[in-house]
Parts: sequence; C-alpha cells; structure tokens
Amino acid sequence: MSNEKFVHGVPVVHWNPRRPIVKGRIGNRLKKPGRTNNFGDMITPMLVEEIVGSSRSLRPAPPQGRRLVGIGSIMHFARQGDVVWGTGVNGKTSEAVYTTTELDVRAVRGPLTREFLQRRGTPAPEIYGDPALLLPEYFPQLKEWAAHRTHALTIVPNLNDLPGYPKRPEVLNPRRPLMVCLERIARSRFVVGSSLHAIIIAEALGIPARLVTSPKEHAFKYEDYFFGTGRTATGAASSLDQALREGSAADPLNFSTDALTAAFPRDLWVD
Repeated sequence: MSNEKFVHGVPVVHWNPRRPIVKGRIGNRLKKPGRTNNFGDMITPMLVEEIVGSSRSLRPAPPQGRRLVGIGSIMHFARQGDVVWGTGVNGKTSEAVYTTTELDVRAVRGPLTREFLQRRGTPAPEIYGDPALLLPEYFPQLKEWAAHRTHALTIVPNLNDLPGYPKRPEVLNPRRPLMVCLERIARSRFVVGSSLHAIIIAEALGIPARLVTSPKEHAFKYEDYFFGTGRTATGAASSLDQALREGSAADPLNFSTDALTAAFPRDLWVD
C-alpha cells in the first residue's frame, strides 16, 4: 500500500508501509508497530519539499485532487489522472495490477518503464532518470560530504536482501534515517550493494559504485535505471565478493539531468 504526504498542498505518493510483527497471514492481521522507512523510498517528499520551497514563484496550491507519483517502483500505486515524474514499473508486480491508463506522465525512470506504459496505451515522453539524481543539486551538503570521503567502503543491500548480507561495519542498514544514509554514502570512496538508490546517489556524486545482483529483486528496475542513463548494461557483480574484488564495472554516469529537472510538474503548485 502506498502512502501520501502533502507537500505544499499536493499529495506526494511514496512507499512506506507498516511492518508486520511476524511474517505471514497472522502477522498481517496483527497490529503493525512502525513504518518500513526504507531510505530510498523516503526521498520523494523531501526532494519535492525542497524544490517547491526554494522556488520564489511557487506557492501552496488549493486542493486539486491530483497526486504526484515520484521515486521508486511504484507505478502500480498510480490512480487515474495522477502526475508521474521519474517513477518506475515494479518487475515483481503482476501486470494485472496495473489498471490505470490515464496518467499525466512527465518523466519515467527509464525506457523499460516507458515501453510498458506505451503497450498499455499510456503516452510517455522520452524523458528519463530517477529524480534522486537531483539530490546533489538541491542538497549541496551532499557535495560537501563527498569532498571529504572518510569511509573507504560502504555496502548497502536492498531492504529485502539485508538478512543475507554479512554483519560487518561497512554494511549500512537501508532503514536507518534518510540523512544518515545519504551522509554515509556521500562520505564513501566506494559503494557496493543491491540497493539501487545507494548506487544512484553514489553515481550522482561521482563516487565509484558497483551493483550486486539481488536474489530477491527483479532485474527490471536496475536495467531500467541504467538504460535510462545511457548505459547498455548494469555491470552487476554476481556476488558481494566479486564486487569487492573487481571494483566498479559499469560505464561511469554521463547523463544530463536538465530534461528531468525541466519536467518537474511545477503546474501542480500555483505559479
């Protein structure tokens, strides 16, 4: 289930469900104590808040009934008429779940998501990129942290892969507070793991990174991002050991975020 956070009057959709006390059907029926708080899924409200709040021409909008769907593999949460900016399709989700076709698409994560939408009759422009790539532009402290890289290595697993990763000090729990995760990644000289947003943020800051194949996640979202940023392969390592042994492998990021920035739906706010 998706969540909404109102940012200057506009509901911003992101994924942050409550966690069951125990797994399985019983756990789903019991009271759920807290949110998942996976750092990559927490970026959209913060980024939109900064973009709108730092603009002198935008101000809180009256209720319009339109939502902004942003970062993450959350296209299946979109409703009729929602505005899509940098969202991706979830490769693990059945296509039958995608029942919405009338979307206002401004940008998508990559060409695989665009092709998926077009097959279903939803127009989508060839504007690609995960909006997390814009974080260094709107949060300059990331650049300041990256100028003083105090950690030789940071390992960031996807949330679902965390239990299978070794317990070592270089492993960053993706459920730690968002700014804690961002600072740790920014202060690293090498970032590896199956967390897509750890790789994205490292690349946005010019930090060498290596994706590790996830045993839990579908390859779709990783390929979608890499293809959308001009690469033809993810360069993923088959294991953490391989990634640490070989270092970075994918072509370095060489991607302009200008079109993605220009596609931000300013019209959702009063301009």
